[in-house]
Amino acid sequence: MITEQPRGGFSLDIFLLLPILGLMTIGILFIYSSGVDSSGVLVTNEYLKQLAWALVALSLLIAFSYINYNILGDFSVWLYGIFIALLVLTLLFGKVVNGAKAWIGIFGLGGQPSEFAKIATLLFLSHYLSGKQRNEVNTPKVLSRALAIVLLPMALILKQPDTGTTLVFIPITLMIFLSAGVRLRTIIYIAVTGVLSIIFALVPYVLQIIYHESYGLATLLTEPKSIIGIVGLFAILSALTLYGWVRFRSRIFFILLYIFSIGLISFSAGLLLHKVLKDYQVMRFIVFLDPSIDPQGSGWNLIQSMTAIGSGGFWGKGFLMGTQSHYRFLPMQSTDFIFSILGEEWGFLGTTTVFVLFMTLIFRLLYIMGTVKEPFGVFVVSGFLGLFLTHMLVNVGMTIGIMPVTGIPLYFLSYGGSSLVAGSIAVGIATNIYKRRFRFS
Repeated sequence: MITEQPRGGFSLDIFLLLPILGLMTIGILFIYSSGVDSSGVLVTNEYLKQLAWALVALSLLIAFSYINYNILGDFSVWLYGIFIALLVLTLLFGKVVNGAKAWIGIFGLGGQPSEFAKIATLLFLSHYLSGKQRNEVNTPKVLSRALAIVLLPMALILKQPDTGTTLVFIPITLMIFLSAGVRLRTIIYIAVTGVLSIIFALVPYVLQIIYHESYGLATLLTEPKSIIGIVGLFAILSALTLYGWVRFRSRIFFILLYIFSIGLISFSAGLLLHKVLKDYQVMRFIVFLDPSIDPQGSGWNLIQSMTAIGSGGFWGKGFLMGTQSHYRFLPMQSTDFIFSILGEEWGFLGTTTVFVLFMTLIFRLLYIMGTVKEPFGVFVVSGFLGLFLTHMLVNVGMTIGIMPVTGIPLYFLSYGGSSLVAGSIAVGIATNIYKRRFRFS
């Protein structure tokens, strides 16, 4: 029988709560700043909406810190099913915002199911793997089912299309796999396959748009006959090396199978991505490589963001004193590029403050992973770690030009109720896991 150390009274983890409160406060301040025009007039009430969402989010954080996380595990398959259904409904009846049909609502209320689908998928995957022995998690049967759990919501979100949110599932899955004892070579296999899939999908566009190459490699990666030939070649090589490995159990056959199957899967997936990607998504990657390709179009966001952050210097221009945002040079300034306003008005000191708050959250999650003994709790916290770390690195990276623009929010700062509430629920669950860490059988 599993018991736990009793803990009475109102108890929240201050090392999780304080960073969240700090980030929320900074977020509301700069959402307010983003709504002020060059004349000093407040033209939106987004900061009031964000304040209301913050109160809801904090209430849910507290509530989930007291709901036994094992109950969430027991009902995770139902939560997963609900949000899969919502993702399907979003594709059918959702509202298109910034090129993606990712928002669904009724009677003026709604949100992005994809934000909550990440949490639901994470819980279901963790629950599934926690029911397996260490020697089971590396079997093809368990791994294939675990990947299927993740690939279904990824496919639905990619169909919206929301490439950024889709890609966030990869580090979440890899972190859970790593904590569950999946072999390192399997994790590397998944990571390399994912990266190569993106490369194969985008290389033809890069060759045509940046290097103006319409033949050679560009043709090889786009012509139906050459594609069939490449896929066929990888399939034959994979089949032969699979036969050799099964027949002789030789390590060399296993290594060759490892390599050729990566080529087969990544090239096939890259072909599918090439068909799914929209022009604006492709241009986001192109201008990441060379913003001068389209400085007045797709490259505008990146150029203005780097200009805003660079102009902030060490101290910043001062709160409400930024020019890029108040003169409306910076698009999506309250959502995707909230960090750019922060960098312009509070400078290096402000961005460092945000970084310290995020890293406090990250290191606290790492600490919780090290103290919790129950596998399900460890897997869930590792997934949250992958979630928050990925959002921070990708969002900040895209604002300073070292990552492509993907459109994912900066948790607790960017305007939007869905990401704020989902992130707070995650912190509440992590708090509950930490509170119930003293367990024995």
